[in-house]
Amino acid sequence: MGAIWERGYVHVYTGNGKGKTTAAIGLAVRAAGAGLRVFIGQFVKGKPYSEVAALQRFSDCITLRQFGRGCFIRSGPGSEDIRNAAVGLEEVRNVITGGQYELVILDEVNVAVQLGLFPVERLLELIDAKPDRVELVLTGREANPAVVQRADVVTDMGEVKHYYRQGILAREGIEC
Repeated sequence: MGAIWERGYVHVYTGNGKGKTTAAIGLAVRAAGAGLRVFIGQFVKGKPYSEVAALQRFSDCITLRQFGRGCFIRSGPGSEDIRNAAVGLEEVRNVITGGQYELVILDEVNVAVQLGLFPVERLLELIDAKPDRVELVLTGREANPAVVQRADVVTDMGEVKHYYRQGILAREGIEC
């Protein structure tokens, strides 16, 4: 079908509240329903979260790739994590400029920058490389101010109340 707009925008979903990935996946499903092709690149994440299984059902119009191992959040990234992120950035650059996808979502990319998997300048280069026909969504806590400045739409999902504070762990199908 192809893009139905003249210009694609850059969205940032950030903040300490719940729902950044969920919002991006909702947008992916909406875009797929409109006949658009979607690419989701997940940085940091490498485990088979429930969204991975769900999105496999849409594999004819949504492609999902994970570029992380998801096992360093408490200990900091290692050289393999940095390599995975570099491979992911190169693949994403090809996706953004390749013309195959109208919507590209970089899930947890803000966290990847914040954790030092790659410098913010590399992410800004991806934003600058985006053709007009591509809509780009960047998710993750602690979005770098330079990324926020460059974006067209920024949503800060703030936590007002969360049951994590009462010791309730992530539940499959709801948080993971």
